[in-house]
Amino acid sequence: MNNLRLNNKWVLVTGASSGLGQEMARQLATLHKANLVIAARRADKLEQLKAELEKTAGVKVKVVVADLSTIEGADHVVAESLANGDLYGAILNAGVTYFGRHSQLPWDQFESILKTNVIGVVRMANALVSHFETSKQEGGLMLVSSMAGFFPVPYQTAYSATKAFINAFGNALYNELTNPNFSITVFAPGGIATEMTHGAEFGELQGWLMPVQQAAKEAINAFVTRKFSYVPGLMNRLGKVFMKFLPAKFIGGRMSKVYLKSLLKSEQQ
Repeated sequence: MNNLRLNNKWVLVTGASSGLGQEMARQLATLHKANLVIAARRADKLEQLKAELEKTAGVKVKVVVADLSTIEGADHVVAESLANGDLYGAILNAGVTYFGRHSQLPWDQFESILKTNVIGVVRMANALVSHFETSKQEGGLMLVSSMAGFFPVPYQTAYSATKAFINAFGNALYNELTNPNFSITVFAPGGIATEMTHGAEFGELQGWLMPVQQAAKEAINAFVTRKFSYVPGLMNRLGKVFMKFLPAKFIGGRMSKVYLKSLLKSEQQ
């Protein structure tokens, strides 16, 4: 399968108002000259990014404001992305987390995490896959997951569980594809230095976080080269291999101590 060719092609990026999504949009526009459909809830942030990229990169940018924790929002983003019939690729990046004791996670917040990280992603992926399978057009889909989906992370219990679903969903769905010109990539980074991880509870973990520019660069490369599943960062990849040989209970226990230490320190501030 040939690499994706993004120059002057339309690519959807969700969660583009900040963090990894925003940085991927910038690099897609400036380095790959892709036209973009950028989607998120914050209209002001999206409009600022649109103005920036159209001016500095000379590409076309379409803004779609939507709440991706709702079926209506997910359907709206897909409909707007496919409206002109020339969508080439999609990066489903929008996601939310909760860092704290699972027993203290309010039920409505858990539902929001589940709806954004799983239901919204599956809803959009289903529609996009159906489009490319039916049309037989060339293109690609990338689902942004997390290493937390490979090794359950205490104190991010719900988030970790949703990412385990995305890892399994994306990898399995890839093997059901019939369009030889269409691919699905699951991108599973470790921690990234973004707005999501800027809170005080992540204080003790800051040294582990990958710069967002590096994560975005590796994500786009994985997308373009149609990787099946990709973990950015050499140490992360080595860690993923090494941890396969350790008992899951041991890994969870070690991670629990590190995350709890960071959480307790933030509570003392």
